[in-house]
Amino acid sequence: MKITKNLIAILLLAFSLVLSACGNDQTKEKPQESEENHGGMDHGDMNHSGSGEVPEGLKNADNPTFKVDSKAIIKANHMEGMDGAEATIVGAYDTTVYTVSYTPTTGGKKVTNHKWVIHEEIKDAGDKPLAAGTEVVLNADHMKGMKGAKAVIDSAEQTTVYMVDYTPTTGGEKVTNHKWVTESELSAE
Repeated sequence: MKITKNLIAILLLAFSLVLSACGNDQTKEKPQESEENHGGMDHGDMNHSGSGEVPEGLKNADNPTFKVDSKAIIKANHMEGMDGAEATIVGAYDTTVYTVSYTPTTGGKKVTNHKWVIHEEIKDAGDKPLAAGTEVVLNADHMKGMKGAKAVIDSAEQTTVYMVDYTPTTGGEKVTNHKWVTESELSAE
């Protein structure tokens, strides 16, 4: 009799665990924080398309690897559907690019290793490239809460940056005047 009661108790416990596992969980999993997704930030806040205007003082590249109006393949995943997409080069500029970490002016979670902010998008940047660890104020508005945010430079690299048009590999609308893709993030078709 004692064994039967214990068996029934175990079966009831197992049955209740199975039922609770079948419940409708409404919680949404958050993306893992990483360099590739800009600190877990939802890129719905990113201005995928831009006006095509460039910051004051930004100079056209003299001899870019990828000429304006040429095609290239994007080898970066700043956002979903970018990696492997065919890009049309809209502009090519020689400058210093930075990865930066900042807390949005709109509040929320800190964004880490955001790719890319260029030298001309940093308030009072001066003429010389800035070193990693330098605290700055951003003039870029690639994402909601970026413009005016205090940031720390994570890395700096002198290179050619490109403004590109592309259609995401995941489908959807064409992205125009996307800022920025570095030369190392593009390859010939």
